[in-house]
Amino acid sequence: MQATAYTYDPETRTGQVLLDDGTPLPFDAPAFDAGELRLLRPGQRVRIEVEGEGTARHITLVTLHTF
Repeated sequence: MQATAYTYDPETRTGQVLLDDGTPLPFDAPAFDAGELRLLRPGQRVRIEVEGEGTARHITLVTLHTF
């Protein structure tokens, strides 16, 4: 799934992405670390992997989207 980076805190390695429908979805440090990224800037397109449904939905991987 694709999304757009919305916020990112380099100290905690956490943040939020915006899904294409505008829904914000937070990610934690393990999801960020799984993508082996060093930095994320708001506005960057990312690829995410998500598990769960509804309020239990969470991001398990954040990585840069490449064309």
